[in-house]
Amino acid sequence: MGRHQQQQRGRGERPQYSLSDQDRRAIIQDGNVKLLVKRAEELGEELKKEGLKSSQIRSIFGTVRLIQSTWPLKATADQTQRAYRQLQLLKPRLAYQAERNRGVGPLRDILTAAIDDVGNDRGRFQNFFDFFEAILAYHVAAGGE
Repeated sequence: MGRHQQQQRGRGERPQYSLSDQDRRAIIQDGNVKLLVKRAEELGEELKKEGLKSSQIRSIFGTVRLIQSTWPLKATADQTQRAYRQLQLLKPRLAYQAERNRGVGPLRDILTAAIDDVGNDRGRFQNFFDFFEAILAYHVAAGGE
């Protein structure tokens, strides 16, 4: 698995997949597209194995797409602040979804850390969006329902 590590949460619990801090920052902060594609493919396949449904990913992705549509590339300070707020509020939504649905936990962990890397930077948000979209695409390509 390389830098993409499988970590045990505790005795008897399912494995939790994570993305190394270094790789996540290279994807979100630096925009490393080659690494984005490689890690998204691995994560999409792993999330499918965890039993995560495409509809569960899409419901979260829909919120991210909405944020993208309201956060133009040349945003005003007010637009940026509203988008930042909505992005931060995605964290509790992810936590709620992870409690309700088996398989969302690993995605929650990855996206929550990536949201922190975005901050209020629109360019980093686009990298986050692209990464999330690629995870969804590879999940479907791996046979995710």
